[in-house]
Amino acid sequence: MRRPHGPLRRMIALARPRGARFALGVLAGATATAAGVGLLVVAAWLIATAATHPPITALSVAVVATRALGVTRGVARYLERLITHDAALRTLSDVRVRVYERLARTEPIHRFRTGDLVTRLVSDTDSTQDLLVRGLTPPLAALITGAGVVTVATAVLVPGGALLAAGLLLGGVAVPLIAAAAGREPGRRRAAARGALSTALVDALHGAPDLVAYGAMPAAIARVEEADADLTAVERRDAGLLGLGAGASALIAGLTLWGTLLLGVTAVENGALGPVPLAVLVLTALAAFEIVAPLPAAAARLGAVRAAGARLFDVLDTPHAVRLRPARPALPENGLRIRDLRVRYGPDEPWALDGLDLDVPPGRRIAVLGPSGSGKSTLADVLFRFRDPDHGTVLLDGVDVTTQDPDVVRAGVSGVPQDPHVFASTVRENLRLARPGASDEELWDVLERVRLAADLRATDGLDTEVGAHGARLSGGMRQRLALARALLVDPGMLVLDEPTTHLDPDTRDAVLDDLLAATEGRSMILITHDTARLDRLDEIIVVVRGRVVQRGTHDQLISAPGWYRCGWLSQSAHSDDPTLSCR
Repeated sequence: MRRPHGPLRRMIALARPRGARFALGVLAGATATAAGVGLLVVAAWLIATAATHPPITALSVAVVATRALGVTRGVARYLERLITHDAALRTLSDVRVRVYERLARTEPIHRFRTGDLVTRLVSDTDSTQDLLVRGLTPPLAALITGAGVVTVATAVLVPGGALLAAGLLLGGVAVPLIAAAAGREPGRRRAAARGALSTALVDALHGAPDLVAYGAMPAAIARVEEADADLTAVERRDAGLLGLGAGASALIAGLTLWGTLLLGVTAVENGALGPVPLAVLVLTALAAFEIVAPLPAAAARLGAVRAAGARLFDVLDTPHAVRLRPARPALPENGLRIRDLRVRYGPDEPWALDGLDLDVPPGRRIAVLGPSGSGKSTLADVLFRFRDPDHGTVLLDGVDVTTQDPDVVRAGVSGVPQDPHVFASTVRENLRLARPGASDEELWDVLERVRLAADLRATDGLDTEVGAHGARLSGGMRQRLALARALLVDPGMLVLDEPTTHLDPDTRDAVLDDLLAATEGRSMILITHDTARLDRLDEIIVVVRGRVVQRGTHDQLISAPGWYRCGWLSQSAHSDDPTLSCR
């Protein structure tokens, strides 16, 4: 089997559409570095020649060249920064879009913890820019400029050119390779430590009310402090590695400079080299190490960039839980029809749904009832196209939903998931997520239908800020807002997954009354573990361990022994009625 490319190669491949821009940036960087070296070389020649008191006209070309090289260096460095950063930021924008598109399919969100996912989305994605700007452009520019400088030094004195080439290879290749190898494991730990710190912080902030209520906040703060200490230790070791790389480069540069000076002095004594070329050769060697100076630090960070890239591609490579299957002929029927639906979460896992059959004709309202872990939310995931069936068929108006794009299916099947997200914005913006072009009149109309309009008119109306995760709204108001958003889509079928979870009985009953009133005449599947208000639905399906164990109306099910009657008795005021029994 062909092995996938490593994270660094894959990250560089992301910049392929802008390869010409990066090449131009590398050329500009090489020009700037060469101009800097040339400026010092010409200045050395100018000073050494001026000491011999030549005619001023003999120095005019060098004076003009010095000015030209100074201007060229500044302009080329500016162009290099402009071109490479522009290309890198555009590439980074493309990567962010890819990550957002992948996250929009929900599978990676369920796989990673929130804080860790934030780090992957921000810091790990930003590593693409760091690699392209600091890890790709400088080595290529150094290769071009270094070859030119060695050629010039060799033309002046062959042994001096050979020594300079050896020094540049040591400082620009050997030291960076050693730094890269030494920084690989610290870089991996740094990326992991950053993700751990972000996870601990997000968990502590999001769970602060519950942590305070249960006295667990000190333990949460201790986890944050421990993660921060781990990251600090890794950063300290990383800084030490950078210092060693810089020191090694400075040592090699100094030794090369002294070696070049000794070779040059010896050549002058032997008459093979003049005093002016000696000055040119020595200052060329001094300036040449500007070329390779950034490389050890960039190489030492490659370990962190590689680890960040691996974490980034973990998100992008998450297998799709939903795939389009070949189209099939549509059947002449309306509504929802499910036959022998089987779903499980792994090859060795038990079936979450095991042969479920369900029919929801147009306008019919059905409850799917069962204990926690019975497969109810798995059914909602299949209907919302968050997961494919492993076996069986799901037909919507005669069309197999697995042959349709998920967004097309969601236009016909919408609803409220078990934990609907409310964005930290206004009521208007939360509603317009469902229909961006909706007018204020349409928004007020749907709010009236879910009985939320009166509460909002008492505040700032559609401009009411809901707070982070809807914190400024009550639990019942958040559920009504989520229902209003679902109704704005105007789907053919509503799927409501545990819409009253975590609500007190009075709020639960009020929300259910509003739900049933708002969905009058509309096809609906109510997924719940609560028996309240189910007498107003057309049919009740009881699911236990992924199988349908009972079905019928409320009156039919409470008149027969079974799971439903036991649940209804335990949740109702009839538990003491001697005429009724679970058995």
